[in-house]
Amino acid sequence: MKIKDGFILRKICGQSVISGEGAANVNFSKLVSLNETASFLFSKVVGGEFTPESMADLLTGEYEVDYERALSDCRSLCDQWKEIGILED
Repeated sequence: MKIKDGFILRKICGQSVISGEGAANVNFSKLVSLNETASFLFSKVVGGEFTPESMADLLTGEYEVDYERALSDCRSLCDQWKEIGILED
């Protein structure tokens, strides 16, 4: 899977948010707020292919978290990103 083109990570008033840019995302009127770890993951995977497993590897390399917990959290995050329409398979 990958992040759809036109979605970028911004800092607004100290908060990390995903917003859509360009004609392809004209109907995406949301700002998606991210916590520190989700922001870290977005910045690492944007522009390339990834899986929940590769995201979990990124988390365990950066934070003190066990792999199973990281994988569970990454699967949940991917489900959320699919639901709001920023991921494509």
